[in-house]
Amino acid sequence: MGIDDEFAVAAFEERRSIIADSCDAAGGRTFGAAGDSIMAEFGTPIDALRAAFDFQQRIVTLNNRVSDEMRMQFRVGINTGNVIVRGSSLYGDDVNIAARIQELAPYDGLAISETTWNHVRDKVAARFTDLGEQMLKNIALPVRVFVASREGGDNARVKPQSTANPSAPPAIAVLPFQNEVGPQEFDYVADGVAEDIIQGLCSTRWLPVIAKESSFQFRDKALGARRTGSALGARYLVEGNISRTSRQFDLTITLTDAVNERLIWSRGFRRPISELSLVNDEVGGMIVTMLEKEVERAEQARTFQVPWESLETWQLVRRGRWHMQRRTREDTALAFDCLEEARKKEPNSSAVLNELAWWYFWRGWLHSGAGDDMDKVADLSRKALLMDSQNARPHAHLGIVAIMRGQPKLAIEHLFEALQINPSFAFAHSAMGSAHLLLGEAATAVPMFKTARRLSPFDIYGFHNLGELAAAYCFNRQWGEAINAAEGSLSLSPQYFYARFLKIGALARSNRIEEARRERELFHTYHPDFSLERVEWIPFVERSATAFLIDNFNLAE
Repeated sequence: MGIDDEFAVAAFEERRSIIADSCDAAGGRTFGAAGDSIMAEFGTPIDALRAAFDFQQRIVTLNNRVSDEMRMQFRVGINTGNVIVRGSSLYGDDVNIAARIQELAPYDGLAISETTWNHVRDKVAARFTDLGEQMLKNIALPVRVFVASREGGDNARVKPQSTANPSAPPAIAVLPFQNEVGPQEFDYVADGVAEDIIQGLCSTRWLPVIAKESSFQFRDKALGARRTGSALGARYLVEGNISRTSRQFDLTITLTDAVNERLIWSRGFRRPISELSLVNDEVGGMIVTMLEKEVERAEQARTFQVPWESLETWQLVRRGRWHMQRRTREDTALAFDCLEEARKKEPNSSAVLNELAWWYFWRGWLHSGAGDDMDKVADLSRKALLMDSQNARPHAHLGIVAIMRGQPKLAIEHLFEALQINPSFAFAHSAMGSAHLLLGEAATAVPMFKTARRLSPFDIYGFHNLGELAAAYCFNRQWGEAINAAEGSLSLSPQYFYARFLKIGALARSNRIEEARRERELFHTYHPDFSLERVEWIPFVERSATAFLIDNFNLAE
């Protein structure tokens, strides 16, 4: 400012525009600009990291064009957690942590919290330097901080941890397709084609398919096939890109063996725009045929269901899904608008009914089942089954409604049907485990939670599955395993009350009383208004199960 204030202001506005553009392209929302600080929120940590890498590189390029004294450099801090929403602004400790850890970042670099690191460490071609636990101003508890940089820097590499099971059949993962059309609004089209292929592959009973909630985290192609496959626990990777002209689209798809990075098959498709929603039938059949030859299987794959919805409805449903995956307030509202518009056009479409059922379940879950959202989920799911009895999703939706209503036996019936149709349905495996857990069958539940973890190792909601696994281990008196599962859950969501509640009890039962008491102090720091009624609400069939968990917790007093 002292050298040339007009230049400084213009330079700042140019760089702020770059930051906002990168954040917007990654699905984020900027807010709270004050002085030379800018804040943004994202639906997923991986999107925040992608945006930061993007705008830092663009700003570095811009700075290289001017003399040293005229350069304007930025630091970035990223944290993942819960926030308080007031209008267009966000508040809370987790917001303040992001602001504080940016002070530890190098110029043109970024610092991330351990919570963020746990979400992104195996999903990007990046290096991480561990700065250890740091005491931050006005933050009560220490925060472990990492500096993140693109590969090629001097930071220590974090090795991906394979979740592959050598004794299990080789799994396949469909990665998000690349949108080469240009504008971000076409991302949902590319994602929609990939989702259709996943749904078709899920009907192939001998072939495990990684859930899109995990595979769609891997948008960073610089990671490479071997590391991506290792992280996902998948031997085979399907990738693609889509482009279009005024009347047709071009789709290129590849099938790769991730173990040796060998290209198995590649094919280009050129189709009229009107046939976009039908391409999964042809593509999926070819993939299955190639894989049958590759892994020497003879079982005939189930037919790929060709969606009968019109292209316009197909686009609305895929756009609704795309917004839901962003997990911001605005996107959730936009998703509902898309799905309602699709229902007006085709009220009997099973795809539309299933997406709306999930939308209402998500809202009902956030409100602990209050209101009539669960009734809406059940009604929409039953209607979807009338339209398509071979779709696993409405069966699973009816199952989780039964769980919320304290009817685990009924839930198992619905979830069994879902898994008969789609054995790779990670969500249904996890829900089945929860139903058995409510019935007091913890030993039966454990492998179900593990299967869900294998089929979707990077699920954004994986903290819940690990929390349920910790509970199952507690009932089995496997205290060490319970502690490990609870810690895994907390690494993804440090404020998940149930996982820490279970960890405290498991530590106490392991005669690690001092550790349990320290954890309990931390628990009450995070949850000052906690009441045991929150645990007593869990609908175990035997109320002694609730008493057992509470007794474990109380040992740490």
